[in-house]
Amino acid sequence: MDTSSIDQAYGRLQTEFQDVAKSIQALAEKLQAASQGGDANAKEWLLDLKQVARDVKDEQIQVNTLLQAIHGFVDASNQQLQQQQQPQQMSQPMGGGMGGGMFGGGRRAGCSADSSAAALAGRWRWAPASGSART
Repeated sequence: MDTSSIDQAYGRLQTEFQDVAKSIQALAEKLQAASQGGDANAKEWLLDLKQVARDVKDEQIQVNTLLQAIHGFVDASNQQLQQQQQPQQMSQPMGGGMGGGMFGGGRRAGCSADSSAAALAGRWRWAPASGSART
């Protein structure tokens, strides 16, 4: 798992959160209209819906917190992996070996595909979008 897949999941969840908020708002408007129209039960149902909205908001906060923690863990793991690879790459000989040639050959310390991927992964810094859909 990498941070970009976490960011994508976060984006999808934000869209879902907004859809839920819109659905709750639409139902609240209908119940409010029914209450104003004289439906005795509608006012009680509207209060119940407000509690459901609070519960959904609490759940959204927990999901955001979890995604931030997972993102932080993956980012820290990538950085740790990158730091562990650097001393190993520095200790490899510059010349000789396969493809050594006159100028030290094909592979240089610090230029492996693994370290490049880890370096790119280490550049991601994620924060939740401001104005999240909290009702």
